[in-house]
Amino acid sequence: MSELPSRAQVVIVGGGVIGTSVAYHLTRLGWSDVLLVEQGRLSSGTTWHAAGLVGQLRASESGTRLVQYSTQLYAELEAEVGLSTGYKRCGGVTVARTADRMTQLRRTAASADAYGLECTLLTPAEAAERWPVMQVDDLVGAIWLPGDATANPTDLTQALAKGARRRGARIVEKTRVLDVLVDGGSATGVRTDAGDVEAEIVVNCAGQWAKQVGAMAGVTVPLHSAEHFYVVTEPFDGVRPDLPILRDPDGYTYFKEEVGGLVVGGFEPEAKPWVGPDQIPYPFEFQLLEEDWEHFSVLMESAIHRIPVLKETGVRKFYNGPESFTPDNQFILGPAPETRNFYVGAGFNSVGIATAGGAGRALAEWIVNGEATTDLTAVDIRRFARFNGNNRWLHDRVAEVLGLHYEIPWPNREMRTARPFRRSPLYHVLERANAGFGSKMGWERANFFAPPGTAPEIEYTWTKPNWLPWVVAEHTNTRDHVTVFDQTSFSKYLVVGPDAERGLQWLCTADVAVPPGRTVYTGMLNARGTYESDVTVTRVGATEYLVVSSAATTERDQDHIRRNLPSGCSATVVDLTSSYAVLGVMGPRSRELLSRLTGADLAHEAFPFGSSREIDLGYATVRATRITYVGELGWELYVPTEFAVGVHEALLSAGEDLGVTNGGYYAIDSLRLEKGYRAFGRELTPDYTPVDAGLLFACKLKTDIPFLGRGAVEQARAAGARRKLVSFVVDDPEAMLWGGELVLRDGVAAGQVTSAAWGATVGAGVGLAYVWDPTGGPVDADWVRAGTYEVAIGSDVRGISVSLRPPVDPEGLRIKS
Repeated sequence: MSELPSRAQVVIVGGGVIGTSVAYHLTRLGWSDVLLVEQGRLSSGTTWHAAGLVGQLRASESGTRLVQYSTQLYAELEAEVGLSTGYKRCGGVTVARTADRMTQLRRTAASADAYGLECTLLTPAEAAERWPVMQVDDLVGAIWLPGDATANPTDLTQALAKGARRRGARIVEKTRVLDVLVDGGSATGVRTDAGDVEAEIVVNCAGQWAKQVGAMAGVTVPLHSAEHFYVVTEPFDGVRPDLPILRDPDGYTYFKEEVGGLVVGGFEPEAKPWVGPDQIPYPFEFQLLEEDWEHFSVLMESAIHRIPVLKETGVRKFYNGPESFTPDNQFILGPAPETRNFYVGAGFNSVGIATAGGAGRALAEWIVNGEATTDLTAVDIRRFARFNGNNRWLHDRVAEVLGLHYEIPWPNREMRTARPFRRSPLYHVLERANAGFGSKMGWERANFFAPPGTAPEIEYTWTKPNWLPWVVAEHTNTRDHVTVFDQTSFSKYLVVGPDAERGLQWLCTADVAVPPGRTVYTGMLNARGTYESDVTVTRVGATEYLVVSSAATTERDQDHIRRNLPSGCSATVVDLTSSYAVLGVMGPRSRELLSRLTGADLAHEAFPFGSSREIDLGYATVRATRITYVGELGWELYVPTEFAVGVHEALLSAGEDLGVTNGGYYAIDSLRLEKGYRAFGRELTPDYTPVDAGLLFACKLKTDIPFLGRGAVEQARAAGARRKLVSFVVDDPEAMLWGGELVLRDGVAAGQVTSAAWGATVGAGVGLAYVWDPTGGPVDADWVRAGTYEVAIGSDVRGISVSLRPPVDPEGLRIKS
């Protein structure tokens, strides 16, 4: 066993496939002073019993690119280090038992086209040709992904470890980390049962132990183990070494060849959580849990239905191994917001083998460069907060999460378990008003309001849904009258201090050196000139700013601001999110409604767009900001939480004759898309610049004021956009879009929808999409206008009208009335 050094530049905790991948990639980037510490043997925790499936196509382009890199690495690694990874490109067949599943597979094929991956639609008979031992009588179709593969988890881990060692990394096994050393808010090393190690950076890749290791550093790592089952059968006729992976998601099962037999596993709808993260036994090395044939029966029965010969085939080995799952089925990566120089790569939700190469490289680049090099928003640890670390909540949530792997991925699917979680002060008021709630960052948010006597439930579908008429009514009421939206889930921060202006001028693309009482829309970028956030910034005093952002980015935004304030900048960030409710009062009669409750002058001349001030409203004193995310005259009211119910009651009572109603987030989405308003995480991500997004007007490039990412934005402007954000309206009013659809330009794949809804004002589907030149050339306004566009909707293709201007009120007259 290697001797434990007293110091290393980087200490990695955990010797599974993720930890060894991070070590391998750090050394490839030139950081050789790397120590990996493993409490048992390499791969002995949860890596060794993984099924080893490597499926390339993921729900997002960034996720797909990570796995694409993994496949490239695994194919080349043996030649580099002289150890086999067990990598075998065998292709994958995914079958559909239902029409809804087949629609999903067609969408998958369209995404593959957008990402440049090979994918072919199959008939049941064609699927049977690739998988002769399955029966296909009940299938409606399938897809073929020739790039899918398998790998041997233990061999892969050893190969990555050898590659890291060859470049100078040290790996010490049988050494347990007992504590993370923290000084002045920064990780400074680890304490092990063999002594202390000083370090500049600590990386937590401890698998199902990652929550424990995180707690040692004061860091929340929200994951919980669940039991994951598969069996290995005896060999039988018809199984050959090059047999593809088979996935039957409607039956919750997957199959792969294993020494002439099959690995038969799956993701059952109701999983079996294991012990809590603080109850995992030690030692737990190359261990399995007890067999549970009763729980496995739902998978085995489905497997026999698909492959009848399994009924007479023996089982060589039953595997029940714990794997860690996160609350949203996305893994956890990146720098911890609570403790500097502490990074996490954990919670891989049964996709660790497929993702390890790409995730290890991404985390290594993040460590070396100080920021992510691609869009990792979906897996960023900063999407969670401390309250997500509650073990009882995690236990109840992961029972649902495991099954999501093979559930139809409805774009608007809401989690069922461990809810309600966070509730605004108006939750019970809106519940009585028959709200149907969704969840964002734990907040219960009204998606829509069902008519009295109708259950406010979502009936999932790819076509027009049951709730659409209700949302159309809210949408239309907002355009014609006035609607009140509970937007309490907005993230709200106070940036305060003598250097608050200087700090925000550096962080924000727009000029925020405005008088008190003015609100500015602005982006926040990274050094690459791509988006880290988009916010509104209101100056409330000489040394105070109110920053308002999306619900999902509370922790991420604060961490970004704190990390990137200029050196010596005297400014502090205070989270006010739970201190204020937010009520959006939107529509052409909003001024009339509010004027009945306040003595403030709300006329356009006295209270122009972009103004913000405290006003009396009924018995309350609130901050009223004249701004909109729906494209209508309106105000956002920032109300101390204890006054929220009273203000809401006053608004609905005073506006009864004006047609005031409650509105939900589905209506907000359709309204904002008719106006072409962007959303962070969809149109604005760390993969896109203001040039791509058409938001140069929100950049202070006409001044000489520096801001983070300015140089990169200027370079992007000079080079020309390679992708361009456009608005579109669907020609067919019956078509329903959800986002993610493939865009065709002159019949060729040339874009993807980022957001879509059914727009009641235009009477058709409406949305935003990025388009690109398939030849790789720049995309300008003339190029956009020269094309004819269509969108792939399941098995259909529909024409769309594309524009660089919004389809509704492109001059912005309504919001300034």
